[in-house]
Amino acid sequence: MKKIVMLSTGGTIASKRNPETGLLTAGLMTGEELAKQCDLPETITVDVQSVFQIPSNHMTFKELVILKEKIEAIFSDESVAGIVVTHGTDTLEETAYFLDLTIADERPIVMTGSQRGPTVLGTDAFVNLRQAIMLAAYDDARGLGTLVLFNERIFSARYVEKVHASNVAGFISNGFGYLGIVDEENIYIYQRPFKREYFALQRELPEIEIVSCSLGSSGRFIQYATDIGLEGLIVEAPGRGHAPPQIMDHVHYAIQQGMNIVLTTDAAEGEVKVVYDFPGSAYDLKKSGVVLGSDYSSKKARIKLAVLLAAGQENIDHFF
Repeated sequence: MKKIVMLSTGGTIASKRNPETGLLTAGLMTGEELAKQCDLPETITVDVQSVFQIPSNHMTFKELVILKEKIEAIFSDESVAGIVVTHGTDTLEETAYFLDLTIADERPIVMTGSQRGPTVLGTDAFVNLRQAIMLAAYDDARGLGTLVLFNERIFSARYVEKVHASNVAGFISNGFGYLGIVDEENIYIYQRPFKREYFALQRELPEIEIVSCSLGSSGRFIQYATDIGLEGLIVEAPGRGHAPPQIMDHVHYAIQQGMNIVLTTDAAEGEVKVVYDFPGSAYDLKKSGVVLGSDYSSKKARIKLAVLLAAGQENIDHFF
């Protein structure tokens, strides 16, 4: 018998219709109510615990740390085979990557949610939850880090992204694909991550924000972020990391004030790379002290930079 702990944090998967507005209210359905409708195999037992009952756009760094500490406390029980976290889809990929970076245990952590509420016609809530619980109990899921199970597909936290606002096939991993599938009662793992990273937090997660550049953007938000004392900033730019040249004076100012800046691309695939030498290029930004963010999305780079700084890591460019 495999013991799985299911942690409910709210989101669409835990929503009910509000009779006053006729709209869905996230977080009203308890984890116990959800689990009862999953028709689980008799070889699995589920202990349901509620952590938060909130829509995922209400998640902050504070909740991330609370969730991490809850998971670590549960894993102190050796009889637990794995953990499932139900979560709203809007910030699911960020929470998943945070847990992937900060929890060292080899046992599976599987995150899932739904695009359609449990009471909505054609809901994906129960099938996603059932398959996530089965995956958390699967021996070959050990050592894969935090996983995301959605629409029968198994994703690595590092590359999973929400790409559709409402469709049940809402998550993909551009350029890398999914790790495996759950097909009714069968689980298949086709590939495994090359490496895992773990960082022990030594202090609170610092505030990090994202500045996205487009045609003619100014650097005023970089200036503002520096002046209000942010510790880090993600600058997202087109292509190989080609920012408008007019931001460069603000970048220089931020770096001089000790700001940690990571450059990412807004492209769905490919990475930031030194290829050109014109003003505002990745070369120009790197020369100014900006860290090149490889193929990280801006959201994942933000989570990683916050974790690195909270873990007391120096030479952060080594980790991107």
